[in-house]
Amino acid sequence: MQPALPIYLDHNATTPLDARVLEAMLPYLTEHFGNAASRTHPYGWLAARAVERARQRIGVGIGAEPDELVFTSGATESCNAAIKGVAWSLAGRGRHLVTCATEHRAVLDPHRRLEREGWEVTVLPVDGYGRVTPEAVEEALRPDTVLVSIMLANNEIGTLQPVAPIAARCRAHGVLVHCDATQAVGKVRVDIRELGVDLLSFSGHKLYGPKGVGVLVVRRRTPRLRLAPLLDGGGHEEGLRPGTLNVPGIVGLARALELSEELREVEARRQAALRDRLRERILSELAGVVDNGHPTERLPNTLNLSFEGVDGGALLLGLGEIGVSSGSACSSAQAAPSHVLLALGRSRRLASASLRFSLGRGTSAADVDTAAASVVRVVSTLRSQSRWQPA
Repeated sequence: MQPALPIYLDHNATTPLDARVLEAMLPYLTEHFGNAASRTHPYGWLAARAVERARQRIGVGIGAEPDELVFTSGATESCNAAIKGVAWSLAGRGRHLVTCATEHRAVLDPHRRLEREGWEVTVLPVDGYGRVTPEAVEEALRPDTVLVSIMLANNEIGTLQPVAPIAARCRAHGVLVHCDATQAVGKVRVDIRELGVDLLSFSGHKLYGPKGVGVLVVRRRTPRLRLAPLLDGGGHEEGLRPGTLNVPGIVGLARALELSEELREVEARRQAALRDRLRERILSELAGVVDNGHPTERLPNTLNLSFEGVDGGALLLGLGEIGVSSGSACSSAQAAPSHVLLALGRSRRLASASLRFSLGRGTSAADVDTAAASVVRVVSTLRSQSRWQPA
């Protein structure tokens, strides 16, 4: 008999596949298995029609035109395709890029790669809440700046960035804007026309869809923006992303986005109330706890707390009742403390003793109460062992 799984509070890492999404995908995993690029028989036609329907439904969900969507393996590929694609395509116009210190590694690492290849990169600092101002972005622009990349919602602390005013200032200078919206889609309103960005990335598995599928939105412009592709090997997706399309994944992503939009406002209110309940229960019983992130401009489901006087490894080890993380799942293999929390000004020790709670559709009040009690108990035990006292 297998032991019971812990309460899952790590929805920013990934979400469970919604049963309705699986139902939509199943026909394309079994009888409708055709390659969407096969134009000579019904198997391919059925697959191609499913992909085009998905394009239309996803476009409606994020305010994009169907032909602006490029399907990828996920947001990491989408971010790489956007950043490197613009840099390589516009290298003759300029070799300066701007981003932010709290971006996901899927954005920071491509910038580091381009920096090694000769591009200049300005990494903007953030304030104590994790925000960058439109004024700071505009001040960083140069005549040779070709791209600004700013995420909409931070995956670790939930802080929302003022992307629309940033994009407006960049547009006035003729600079393209990429937005990593991976954590935002399905949780807050995301309309690419309202944001005013040129490129937008997100994944299916963050919104109760399948893993292994994502989207890069490339807005239509005059003249049309042409990205240099990451890969060679065929003319798929307007030549931007060669390879056989993941038809069941694309169908699943479209269904997942529809469901997320249907539930978004109700779930945002419910999860925000549970997040605040979790925060209040922990802070009412423990001193020396730092709440990381913006107090109001934040995702409804995300809470990040740092605990003074405890070892981060011992803290996570003691929390066997809850599935929670210390930061981004993509950075969890690294021993270094969160670069996001360091950018907020937290010490290395405090940043290492942090927990990210990310709630989801299945999270209940009982789950939150159990999590709060577990955290209070473990932190209190660790502090008593180290004889920590509040300053």
